[in-house]
Amino acid sequence: MPTVSADITRMDAASGKTNLSTDVNGRPVPQHLNSAGCRIGYSEGKGRGVFASRPIDAYTVVEISPVLLFSSEEYEAHGKYTVLDQYTFRWRDGRMALALGLGSLFNHSQSPNVSYIIDTKTESIRYTTMRRIETGEELCIFYGHKLWFDVMNDGAGSGDVEEEEVDDGWGGLAGLNANERRSEIEDGSWAKSDAQSVDGREETFESLLERQIREFQGGGPDEVVPEEQLPFTRVKLTDDEEEEELSAVHTERAWVVDIPDARHITTMLKWLKASGLDTPSLSHLKRIRKVNAISTLMLTYTSLSPSCPALPADLPLSAPYILPVPSFAAITSTSLSLKNTFWPTMFAPRRKLAPELWTRGRARWACERMLKVVKEAEEAGRRDELPVAAYVPAPYDEETREASRMRREFVEYDRRRSACHPLRHAVMNVVRAVADYRASSSSDAPSPSPDTEPVPSPSMDLLSADSSSTMLPSPQSRNGSHYLLTSLTLFASHEPCVMCSMALLHSRVREVFYARRMPLTGGCGGLACVPALEGVNHRFGVNVWKGIVMEEEQVGEGLDA
Repeated sequence: MPTVSADITRMDAASGKTNLSTDVNGRPVPQHLNSAGCRIGYSEGKGRGVFASRPIDAYTVVEISPVLLFSSEEYEAHGKYTVLDQYTFRWRDGRMALALGLGSLFNHSQSPNVSYIIDTKTESIRYTTMRRIETGEELCIFYGHKLWFDVMNDGAGSGDVEEEEVDDGWGGLAGLNANERRSEIEDGSWAKSDAQSVDGREETFESLLERQIREFQGGGPDEVVPEEQLPFTRVKLTDDEEEEELSAVHTERAWVVDIPDARHITTMLKWLKASGLDTPSLSHLKRIRKVNAISTLMLTYTSLSPSCPALPADLPLSAPYILPVPSFAAITSTSLSLKNTFWPTMFAPRRKLAPELWTRGRARWACERMLKVVKEAEEAGRRDELPVAAYVPAPYDEETREASRMRREFVEYDRRRSACHPLRHAVMNVVRAVADYRASSSSDAPSPSPDTEPVPSPSMDLLSADSSSTMLPSPQSRNGSHYLLTSLTLFASHEPCVMCSMALLHSRVREVFYARRMPLTGGCGGLACVPALEGVNHRFGVNVWKGIVMEEEQVGEGLDA
């Protein structure tokens, strides 16, 4: 990825006026005001692009670009015979659209760090970062697999790229096709309009998945797929700062009190627990600090108790006072030494694990499962349900199938409308289906059939009060031999909400894949990232499918999926 330094703005010393903005090589670039930290620069071999002028957090909306719309008659008569034909895409009502603003300059990448959503109501396109972007890094989107130019610096193409094709002023916005059908999932292809059709029809997210399946059919099934060629992006759950300089240590203010007589320490610790001040938010710190002959007890953060808690009156204690204490546990020996100068801190080194390797066979398996859950969501929409689905397949490898005792697959969709119940989310329904299966006598032994068959869960409204007792796990399961989704993978059409994400955490799911981000309500990276929260006792992998635009009327951004 090219590294481009910040634009150099030349100022007239006398007048203070800006004369020219240039990139690091002295080429003039437009000045651009953007509160999200984006700027215009040049990308080697691609032309102009969008770069970060400062670090940008994941899931930040960096641009909302309006589009200019032409009637189909006007475009057929005039527009198609001009250079506009290279930069327009079809709007869902048949008009032709031309993107305006900064969003039109995003270049293509096989490993995009920006996703986008078409908003037909406001006639605009919203661009959101998929991960943290560092200063100087280029912001790129995924145009699709059928490109009208050779990919530069991405290992996907060779040959020369004509300057007018890459430095087009619109970032290659020639081929974005808005979906023509209500509530259908798109693949997010940004490609030339005459390369958009597949067998005479517009390419959808389904056809993208079908092509991915065919692509992974080639080569050996055990061949390892490079990370950048995987059809999904892994969400990083932890971004720990090592805090290896004293100035980098994060601190919070806390109430403390000196205990001159060490015989009273046990009494104060018991009082602390009984008073409710012994909370998990302080678990990374030791409660007692000893300096010479004086022991000091930490009570609580000032943010939790602005005024000092009332102390036992019958013990000889000092007046309470405030000290800065570390906000997090130490993850390196250096940071431990530094943090201990503030207050005794727990040492919790993080294991630095390499990303799990994926083979072509497993990648194809994942594409097939994502295609299935998308089709199930569409089928739910045709049944007048919300087009949201969740799917737990049998594990890919035989060893995991044996260990998890799971040779069946479970698929469910959202039933809030038909059940008239706000909690009948697709993920909750499929977890309930697995619970039914686990609770049955046949779940105690592997199924003799090697074939997988969908096992839909019964409507939860049909379960009587008596039948709820059958949902309790068997004694063997209750004793910890099995959580519901241990070693299993869940595929979802939409990012699970916070409630569903917590249910997946409690079920010990192994990993989650989803197609559409839900930035306002999602619990796997949208509103929150449940498996990344401090204090959770399980973490599961979160993966977002690449190259997807979801344009739906039934599933708005504010819906808990």
